[in-house]
Amino acid sequence: MERSHRPTIAVLLPCYNEEAAIAQTVAGFRAALPDARIYVYDNNSRDRTCEVAAAAGAIVRRERIQGKGAVVRRMFADVDADIYVMADGDATYDAASAPALVRRLVDEQLDMVVGSRIGEAVEAYRRGHRLGNAMLTGMLARLFGRSFTDILSGYRVFSRRFVKSFPVLSVGFEIETEISVHALELKMPTGEVETPYYARPEGSVSKLSTYGDGWRILRTIATLYRIERPLWFFGAIGGVLALIAIILAVPLAITYMQTHLVPRFPTAILVTGLMILAALNVFAGLILDTVVRGRREVRRLAYLTHKAPGADT
Repeated sequence: MERSHRPTIAVLLPCYNEEAAIAQTVAGFRAALPDARIYVYDNNSRDRTCEVAAAAGAIVRRERIQGKGAVVRRMFADVDADIYVMADGDATYDAASAPALVRRLVDEQLDMVVGSRIGEAVEAYRRGHRLGNAMLTGMLARLFGRSFTDILSGYRVFSRRFVKSFPVLSVGFEIETEISVHALELKMPTGEVETPYYARPEGSVSKLSTYGDGWRILRTIATLYRIERPLWFFGAIGGVLALIAIILAVPLAITYMQTHLVPRFPTAILVTGLMILAALNVFAGLILDTVVRGRREVRRLAYLTHKAPGADT
């Protein structure tokens, strides 16, 4: 293949207070992908992350809105490339694996390849992180039909058509979950490659909160399920309300059949209200399901305006 036809690659590194690790991260990706443009997006760091990244040869840009999701939104909007490699700037992901991820994306014309982490040290994972990741991955599979083995991995390679069709809504570390759901909902071709996962270098501190971020990810999964599966979501609520109404109505019906009287009017009113709410939930789910289908079609059309990675131009 001629050099002029090689796909352009952009390495995207969101950073917050990564002075101790960013130079090593940039150097690793520069060695692994010598033709790539390396972008470091600083998110209000209070240390010398920007200066160290610039000295290492990266293109440094800033995003003032706090949160990884906000940084990813800015990176995906601003950077133009054929292939995007995204990782954290903390030197925990194996930069040497990047060519294998890119090659998998191009050879199989995929839209996303996830670097599934294999811990090289116990210190690489925070307390409870492995269990939480497994639980969230399983929950995503049950709710959306299929999943990845590591939905919280921040090491991913994307096609241009993935990036430019992805309306980032998340603000914080739940962005990886939203990325996974976007791929699943549009039924994009995806893959996974196992990659080493290392402990942070000395002086680098994790910004993750095991319980706080875990709770936010759970809320994100629930919110995305409500948005992407409204008929099932509101239908389930309607079903529960209808079941409660039926349980309450059975004694009333028995009493009426025996005496032709309805002595408990408050219960009868409650049953009627519950059945009305159940019906409203079902109808809301039906209406929103139609809206979601329209939104999904728009995203799919935006996705189809770009060629697959490795496709002939």
